[in-house]
Amino acid sequence: MANGGTLPMTLAFVFPGQGSQSVGMLAELGAVEPVVRATFAEASEVLGYDLWALCQDGPEADLGSTERTQPAMLAAGVATWRVWVGRGGPRPVAMAGHSLGEYTALVCSDAIDFKTAIDVVRFRGQVMQQAVPLGQGAMAAILGLEDADLDAACREAAQGEVVEPVNFNAPGQIVIAGNATAVARAIDAAKARGAKRAVLLPVSVPSHSSLMVGAAERLAAKLATVDVRLPNVADVYTVDVRKHTSPDGIRQSLKEQLFKPVRWADTIRAMLAGGATTFVECGPGKVLTSLNRRIERRPDLKLLALEDSTSIAAVLAACGDNA
Repeated sequence: MANGGTLPMTLAFVFPGQGSQSVGMLAELGAVEPVVRATFAEASEVLGYDLWALCQDGPEADLGSTERTQPAMLAAGVATWRVWVGRGGPRPVAMAGHSLGEYTALVCSDAIDFKTAIDVVRFRGQVMQQAVPLGQGAMAAILGLEDADLDAACREAAQGEVVEPVNFNAPGQIVIAGNATAVARAIDAAKARGAKRAVLLPVSVPSHSSLMVGAAERLAAKLATVDVRLPNVADVYTVDVRKHTSPDGIRQSLKEQLFKPVRWADTIRAMLAGGATTFVECGPGKVLTSLNRRIERRPDLKLLALEDSTSIAAVLAACGDNA
């Protein structure tokens, strides 16, 4: 590592998924970087509607619709990545994405073409919503409860329905998903076991739960038609902390991630064990940066986020001699 406060260049990029979207996202970056609008225009050609206008003007309910949120977040992450590369930013040695963000990581590592990925994630959103009728699925964030206690709460609350831990985001922060009635019971059971907070999330698709198995089969058939290559980044991690090592393995992991838990905390720990010390969140918001801060506390760990011109310039300057 160079002196003078420059960052250690064992660099990892992480890409957010659903939940980081907001009306007006990337507005400042889009005003000064033509590649941002160009990226959204590419996506709009595939989708048949103006994705940039949706992201800038809403309405929020439309942007929050799963089949529209997914292309929007993919485009936002790829656009930010293209700005980073265009400004001479150094390439990371590792990448990971939270749920949908895994597709962004694969595009940014040249494993899947951008337009192809836009089409796939739109389809992914459609089959996810069709798998569980609107209003019958739910997700909730449970804070301040140990994994074993939450497992017990879910088992107690199931009563013949599905409710499962699906996102292991950080110590004491786990998301559950399943049938809406079972999730409501699990919230009560978690509180009874000492959870500090239990918050129902504003989504109706129980992502990463076993209710998504049917959707995953439909997605697999779609992925079988997609050209997939090996990533050009050394380590690209799946949601269950494996590394992508073959095109067929990538397709299989993208199928399985629909109904398997996101082990985000373990993913970050694996990247740290592999030598990563600087984590850059690429896309709107700082959700992953906040989670990563809770996962490990180390003096050599740098957690940064790219979301506008100022933050990109600051990270590039911090890279200094190592860029």
